[in-house]
Amino acid sequence: MRRGLLPQVIGHRGAPGYRPEHTLASYRLAIALGADAVEPDVVMTRDGVAVLRHETELSDTTDVAAHPELADRHTVRTVGGREVSGWFCEDLTLAELKSLRAVERLPERRPRNARWDRSAEVATLDELLLLVAEESRRWDREVGLNVELKCSSYLASIGLPLEDAVLASLRDHGLDRRDSGVVLQSFETHNLRWLRDRTDLPLVQLVEASGAPADLVEVGDPTTYDDLCSHDGLRAVARYADAVGVARTRLLARPALVEEAHLAGLQVLAWTVRDDDPGGPELADAEVRVLLDAGVDGLFSDHPDTTLLVRDAWAAERLSRAGGRTAAAAAAGRAPGPA
Repeated sequence: MRRGLLPQVIGHRGAPGYRPEHTLASYRLAIALGADAVEPDVVMTRDGVAVLRHETELSDTTDVAAHPELADRHTVRTVGGREVSGWFCEDLTLAELKSLRAVERLPERRPRNARWDRSAEVATLDELLLLVAEESRRWDREVGLNVELKCSSYLASIGLPLEDAVLASLRDHGLDRRDSGVVLQSFETHNLRWLRDRTDLPLVQLVEASGAPADLVEVGDPTTYDDLCSHDGLRAVARYADAVGVARTRLLARPALVEEAHLAGLQVLAWTVRDDDPGGPELADAEVRVLLDAGVDGLFSDHPDTTLLVRDAWAAERLSRAGGRTAAAAAAGRAPGPA
């Protein structure tokens, strides 16, 4: 969430353009590169510990397949309405999960990141909270934290209430205050409504480019993400959330959505900017400028350093133009009036 004069740049899963995502090294680098905040995705272990993973399945982001002692845990589960085959966080204890090592999820796109394969453990939320506090002291600035709650309804259905674990960790670290710099966010809706009655922390309703929230689909509610972005939908969201985090493609196609959300009382975050998307850094930079011109309050980025460069250049240009207008107005004010 924006706290200063400039839109925030948020390190999406740390700085995964340079280090395997969700590793402590990725978060530490994002902060060193200047990110205003970092964004972890959080799931649960079998013994109820909140850990940092984008999905509960582990094959793409760890070396779990190389652990014969866990071969019997391979299974098929239905998560978010689709069948997934592999090894899952919720089937492993924290001790078992800590025996794994992280690997680069997209080695074809980010081959240089593979040099750090198997060098880092799967991190817990508590470990990240300690790291953010340490790095905030090191750099003498407060680093924010956008915690994304993943697969909440699914985890609740198997007896692992994610929200309870996250709130407990935040309380333990003294971060359960509205001004702590912590934000909670989700693509689902019921968990955010539940949280609204139980915490003062800012909440963000995440919005996909298409489709519908998994929790609503599960109960037969026809509300889609398009509906959430309508005039009435935004006002409904504003009753339980402080912001919407919107897929950048949706915002690029409809920049006016930013102003509409602002009028509903919601801040707007855009996700996710990546220099290694098709089109490369030049297209990414151009998209950042379009999003900034639209008035977004924050940007999630896999390459926070380059996004910061674009943001700061954009801000300097706006300041220069504003100064020029001020000078012109002052000069006009000094000019003699008509005879």
